[in-house]
Amino acid sequence: MCYLAEVSRAGFYRHRLPAAVPREELVLRDAVQRVALEWPAYGSRRITHELQQRGWTVNRKRVQRIMREDNLLCLRHRKFIVTTDSKHDLPVYANLAGSMVLTGINQLWRADITYIRLAEEFVYLAVVLDAYSRRVIGWALDRTLQDSLTLMALEMALAQRGARPGLVHHSDRGVQYASHAYTRILQEHGIRISMSRTGNPWDNAACESFMKTLKYEEVYRCEYRDLADAYARLGEFLEVIYNQKRLHSALDYRSPAEFERSLLPRAPATGVVRV
Repeated sequence: MCYLAEVSRAGFYRHRLPAAVPREELVLRDAVQRVALEWPAYGSRRITHELQQRGWTVNRKRVQRIMREDNLLCLRHRKFIVTTDSKHDLPVYANLAGSMVLTGINQLWRADITYIRLAEEFVYLAVVLDAYSRRVIGWALDRTLQDSLTLMALEMALAQRGARPGLVHHSDRGVQYASHAYTRILQEHGIRISMSRTGNPWDNAACESFMKTLKYEEVYRCEYRDLADAYARLGEFLEVIYNQKRLHSALDYRSPAEFERSLLPRAPATGVVRV
């Protein structure tokens, strides 16, 4: 048969008996699967960087091949529900954030609201992000869309960071952010107010991107029993997973907390001089 097919006997047996997979390949495949299970919404880029941080010397093409062979697909995209009500007679403010060049934290805060589906109702999440580090510095979850929700998130941000001179707060033109109570607190702390232009969601794209991450990596993967359950699990995601662990491509594949630590000045080495 080999003679008629014009193949060597060795080639025939190699075809019948596939070569054993090297142990290193098996261990790497196991590592890729573990990262993919831990971070189901990670693509090949983030998984590659995560593996490299764990000590692997591997490139993206190799990770892509393993993910394709093992069918490690990301979560399906879904559409959002609009929660912004900008049809009001309250004062609105110009977009200051669009012209800012950030050089550090606490220069620009971004705020937004989204909905969370529970078993029998909807609740709403308000967040405040530091635009430079992408860190969640304030958040609140409640059944209401009144400005009390956004005020709780803002108060948490102020308690954690304070208000430095020149700080800008950016949001959409929703009634929750344009309310007298909300803008009064910003003005009392010397925070300049910035709002997106009418019908232009790109003015607050960083917050929109965060909300997408929140939905794909946490909300769509969970079924919350009630408000208390959602509060506990969302708090875990925001404070521990997102702030402390999740890799951000815009931060050179570091978490917001790690990125902020890298901004701290290093103490100069000191020695003891004996006379």
